Amino acid sequence: MEIVGRRSSVFTRVALIFAETFDVPYTFVAIHDMKELDPSIYAGNPSLKMPALRRNGSLLLGTLNICRAIAETAQAQQRVVWPEELPDDESRSAQELIWHCMSAQVQMVMGTVLGKLPADNVFFTKTIAGLTGSLRWLEEHLAPVVQRLPAPRDLSVFEVSLLCLVEHLEFRPTVPLTPYPGLLNFARSLAAVPAIQRTAYRFDAR
Repeated sequence: MEIVGRRSSVFTRVALIFAETFDVPYTFVAIHDMKELDPSIYAGNPSLKMPALRRNGSLLLGTLNICRAIAETAQAQQRVVWPEELPDDESRSAQELIWHCMSAQVQMVMGTVLGKLPADNVFFTKTIAGLTGSLRWLEEHLAPVVQRLPAPRDLSVFEVSLLCLVEHLEFRPTVPLTPYPGLLNFARSLAAVPAIQRTAYRFDAR
């Protein structure tokens, strides 16, 4: 099993945490240059995105798909709460906003850091407005959403993706996090989990 992506990537890290949690043997294949336009660099993904999973001659795309495949491969006894198991509209909206924030931050990094485009471009100003608005909503709604997560559970996509988002906003500063103490405390509460420590963000050496 090969996971293709970047250890500095918010979406890749979600998959890596699942692989580490389930103790699934895998090889990590790093994408070193995100300016590459050759799909082969991205394991054959025509969208030029990551992560990708290669196994037994097959290619699987999409973070959530990869997490499901890892859990199936492990035939794990761990109890995973998947997005479709979230119990109400508030919880489902929270998960959607996490995905949105993850994508928005990627857009900001690709556009203003890698592409060196002006941050005051209307595309980026709207992206930042949507990102901060979503973070504010998550801050306000986090406690009841976490409280209503199905239990018992060993992990949930909601908690893993939110942890990855918050820590990536610290790793790749895009907007200040001080207005969101609840989100920061949530991330700190999971920081000692072994799978989270083993997948800490870093840039891949060539």
